[in-house]
Amino acid sequence: MIFWGPPGTGKTTLAQLMALVADMEFTAISAVMAGVKEIRSAVVSAQEAQANNRRTLLFIDEVHRFNKSQQDALLPHVENGTFTLVGATTENPSFELNNALLSRCRTYVLKALDCAETRAVIDRALADTERGLGSLSLSMLPELRDQLAAVADGDARRALNLLELLSELAQSRGAPVIAAEDLAEIATGSLRRFDKGGEYFYDLISALHKSVRGSDPDAALYWFARMLDGGCDPLYIARRVLRIASEDIGNADPRGLSLALDAWNIYERLGSPEGELAIAQAIVYLAVAPKSNAVYSAFNAVKEEVRRHGTLEVPLHLRNAPTNLMKSLDYGKDYRYAHDEAGAFAAGEQYLPDPLRGRVYYDPPARGLEIKISEKLAHLRAQNREKTKPRG
Repeated sequence: MIFWGPPGTGKTTLAQLMALVADMEFTAISAVMAGVKEIRSAVVSAQEAQANNRRTLLFIDEVHRFNKSQQDALLPHVENGTFTLVGATTENPSFELNNALLSRCRTYVLKALDCAETRAVIDRALADTERGLGSLSLSMLPELRDQLAAVADGDARRALNLLELLSELAQSRGAPVIAAEDLAEIATGSLRRFDKGGEYFYDLISALHKSVRGSDPDAALYWFARMLDGGCDPLYIARRVLRIASEDIGNADPRGLSLALDAWNIYERLGSPEGELAIAQAIVYLAVAPKSNAVYSAFNAVKEEVRRHGTLEVPLHLRNAPTNLMKSLDYGKDYRYAHDEAGAFAAGEQYLPDPLRGRVYYDPPARGLEIKISEKLAHLRAQNREKTKPRG
C-alpha cells in the first residue's frame, strides 16, 4: 500500500503500528539515500525471516524518489510475497510511481491534522512522563498551546519539534513555564505548506486561476497571497495572470491584457514587495471584468481543424502573383481588394480553404466589448450570406 499525504501526518508511525500489530519484522529504508543495493539487502533479510516463518513489512519513505528501474526492482518481491510493501510519499503517486507498481498497491490519502488534532498531540507530549516532556514538569497555557498548534500548520512532527525547542528555551531560563515570548522567538518565518514544483504548488495556482475565472476577487487575492507566502516567484504568477487575461477575459475586455502586461513590467521594475501590488491590482481587475473564452475556444477549434484536415490549399484568388507564370496559373485572379469595396468589406468573399468554406469558429458572447463585436460580426456575416456565390 501507499500512504500519500503531507509531512507530519503519521505515515511512518502507521507503518510501524501495522508491523507491531501484525507481528511482522519491520525494515525501513529511505528512497532519498537508498538504491537497488539496499532493496536487495532488504530482500535477503525478508527471505531469511521467511525461512524462520516470519513475515516482513518493508517501509520505503519518500518512495517517489525511486526511479523507474528501482521501482521495477520491487515488483517481483511484491508479487511473490517476499515482503509486504508500504510506501510513503508527499507527492501524487499518479505522477511519481509507475503504473506497474501502482496497480499492485492500494493508495491511502492522509490529510493534514487540523488544529484540534495537533493540539491533542501537544497535550499528550506535555503530559507523557515516560516518553514526552511530562518528566520536565513544564506548564504551558492553553492559549499558547492553541497558537503552537496553529503554527505547526497540520504537521505533528513540526509541532513536537517546536515544543522541544520551547522546552529548551524555558529550561535555559530556569523557568517552569513556557512563555509567550518563547513561542514568539521560535515561530518566525513562513510555516505554511508549499512546494515550488509539486502538486500543492499547482493546486494553489489552479485555485487562483479558477477564482479569477469565477469573478471572486477576494478568493483570488487570498490564493495570490498564499503563493507569495510560500515563496513562489511573483514573475511566475505574473505570467499566469497574463494567460488568464487572454484565456478567460479575452475580447470581452481587451484592457485586461494590457493591465496584466503592465503589472508584469511594473514588477520587473520595482521588485518585491512594491511590484506585488501591481500584480494584485491586475488580479482584482480581471476577476471583476466580463468573461469570455470565445477566442480561446475558437483557436483550439481551429488547431484541431488543422490537424484533422492536413495541408489544405490556399484558394487561388488569395495567392500572390509576383511573376507572369503565377498570373498565368490564375494566382490572385478575381481577388477583391476590401478597401475598394463599400464599407471596406468585400461581402461574400471567401478566405478559408474550399473544404472549410462557411465554417464559424469565433462566436463572441453578449458580454463586455464582445457585445459590440458580436453585433458587428452578425451584420458582416449576414452580408456574406446574401452575396456569397460559388466561384468558377
